[in-house]
Amino acid sequence: MMPYFFSPKCLGVPGFALSLLTLFLLGCEGKTETAAGPGGGRPPAEVAQVYGVLRSIDLVSWPKIAQIQGSLFADEATALAAKVSGRVVAVECDLGDQVTAGQQVIKLDDREFQLRVQQAESQLKQVRAAIGLKEGDPIESLNPMNSPPVREAQAILEEANQQINRLQALFEQGAVVATDIEVALSEQRVADARYNSALNSVREKIALVGVQTAQLELAKQELADTSIVVPFDGMIQRRSVAVGTYVQPGVPLVELTKTSVLRFRASVPERFAQQLAVGQKVRLTVDRQQLEVRVTRISPILDPISRSLSFEADVANPDNRLRSGLFAQAEIVLDEDSQAIAIPMASLVRFAGVDKVWKVANGKVTENVVQIGRESQDYIEVVSGLDVGDQILAAGKQGRVGDYSGESPPAQTAADESPAQADTTKLVKQPN
Repeated sequence: MMPYFFSPKCLGVPGFALSLLTLFLLGCEGKTETAAGPGGGRPPAEVAQVYGVLRSIDLVSWPKIAQIQGSLFADEATALAAKVSGRVVAVECDLGDQVTAGQQVIKLDDREFQLRVQQAESQLKQVRAAIGLKEGDPIESLNPMNSPPVREAQAILEEANQQINRLQALFEQGAVVATDIEVALSEQRVADARYNSALNSVREKIALVGVQTAQLELAKQELADTSIVVPFDGMIQRRSVAVGTYVQPGVPLVELTKTSVLRFRASVPERFAQQLAVGQKVRLTVDRQQLEVRVTRISPILDPISRSLSFEADVANPDNRLRSGLFAQAEIVLDEDSQAIAIPMASLVRFAGVDKVWKVANGKVTENVVQIGRESQDYIEVVSGLDVGDQILAAGKQGRVGDYSGESPPAQTAADESPAQADTTKLVKQPN
C-alpha cells in the first residue's frame, strides 16, 4: 500500500510555510537530544570555588552601653526680685551680661529708708540713756541694781527701814506711841513697793533696748535691700525693669543663670535602672562636640508613666561655649567588663534590609543571616546568628555559596587570568 501524503494544496497552506515548520520541529528534537546528553541524565552542576581569609568567632571586650538622649540645663537659675517697694533709680545689667556674686544690678530710691534708720538710732539712744547706759556700752554690762531709778528707790527703802528701827527703840523707852510705829511701817511698805517698781521698770527698759536695737537692724536691712545684688556668678538671662519703674516686693526683675557648669539631664529605660550608678562614664555628643562626663545624681524613683529613671551629669563649661537647652546624644557605660560577639564591619553584608555573613563549615560556604546590635568604630555587635567557634569570611564581599578552597587561588591560576578577570572564586564542573 502506498503511503499517503497530504498535499499542501489540500491543506490550503503554502508549501514554503510548511517547509519552515518541518525544519523547526526537527531542530527542537535535536536540541532535546543534545541537552539530555548521552546517557539521558542532567549535565554536571557548576559549583563556586570560594577563596578568602577566615575569621574565628570569639568573645571580645564589649562594654555594655545604653544609648539615650537628653538636654543641657543651667546648674543654677533664679529670678531676682525686690524685698522692699520703691522706684528704680538705676539698672546696671542687660541681657547676656556676665556678673559676679555680690554685684549690684538694680538700685531703688533709698531716701525714705535712710530716714527710718536715723529714727531707729534716735529711739535706741533714748532708751539707753533712760537706764544709764553710755554710748558704746554693751547692754550686758548693765546691772539693774546700779541704775539711777533703782538706787533712788533703794535709798528710800533703806531710810524707811532705819526709821522703823529707831521708833522701835523709842517705843521700848516709852517715848513714842504704837501709832507712830504703824505710820513708819506703812511708809516702809510704800518704799518697798516703789523699789520693786523701779527695778521692774529698769528691766523693762533693758528689754526695750533689745527691741529698739532690732528695729534699728531692720531699718538698716531695708536700706540695704534697696540695692539688688546677684547671689552667684552667672549671666543675665532676662531683664524686665527700667529706670523709673515702681516695683513691689516679690515681683521678678532680673533672671540669672549659672552656666559655668551645666547639667546633662536624661532618663534611662526601666531595664537599665538597676545597673545605673553614680560615677559611671557618660559620653556626650553636643553640637558635634565629644565630651566625657560621669553620672552625678540619680533620682530615687522611676517615673510611673514613662517607666524610666532620671539622672544628671555635671558638664564643665568654664568658657560658656555651651548653651543651656542644647540637645545631646549620650552613651552610658553600664558595664566596663561586659563581653559580646563582635565582627569587623568588612565581614558584614547588608542588602535589602537584611544583614548576613558568609559562614564556612565542613568546607562549605553558606549565607548566614544575623541580628546586629551596637556599632563601635570598625566593629559591630552580633546579637544572634553566630556562636563562639564559628568561622566566617573576613571579607564579606568575597563570599558566595560554594566550596571553600583556601585563602587565595593557586598562583598559576592568578597568573593566567587578566587583572579584569581575576576574582576570589572559580567555577568548576562537578558531577551530581
